[in-house]
Amino acid sequence: MRPIGVVLISALFLGCFGCSQNSSKSSGPTFEPHSGNQDSVGFDIAALEHSSNEWLGTYTSGGKTAKFIIQLGPATAINEKDFPMSSGTGKFLSQSGSEPIVLIADLAKALQAKQVPINVHRAKTVPFDYVILGQHQSRSGDGGFGDSPPGNWTAMKIFLGKGESEGEVFLNFNSALDTAEFSIKDSDYGDFVIAELAKVL
Repeated sequence: MRPIGVVLISALFLGCFGCSQNSSKSSGPTFEPHSGNQDSVGFDIAALEHSSNEWLGTYTSGGKTAKFIIQLGPATAINEKDFPMSSGTGKFLSQSGSEPIVLIADLAKALQAKQVPINVHRAKTVPFDYVILGQHQSRSGDGGFGDSPPGNWTAMKIFLGKGESEGEVFLNFNSALDTAEFSIKDSDYGDFVIAELAKVL
């Protein structure tokens, strides 16, 4: 797992994993949209019936639909009183029949990758480490995240690869509205992250 210091800097910068506006338990989920900015790509998620920690992600654009599964393992609390967070491992699983060409192109643009992967070698799974930076988050008008008012978003950063060959990207999701997004962490990671994700999208 990566150094906690890096995680804390990320927490100060982002504040959380996810997005939303006002939330009201009495009236159901409030509309808490994907940020819509050029540094992120939103997609739909649907919880799988057999598991509380797996979602089918789909992205439809240009007549093509990309499909993949997000699987999260149990989270362990990080004992930092000023920055309550948790960490764990997870993986992306590829799905047959996925048409990823448009999603890969849109992600490459959002993550500021310099190269769009071609002739990708498909993999059944791509593992990652994750850190949950915030839960029950709401999204402000400028696309940022906060605890007040509470919302339905979870903010998370994932780490792909190991050692010198690794990359980071934010993965924010809102299970109440069945939506999620990949969001840029650093343009230096763009090429590596898109190359890893392309294996399972």
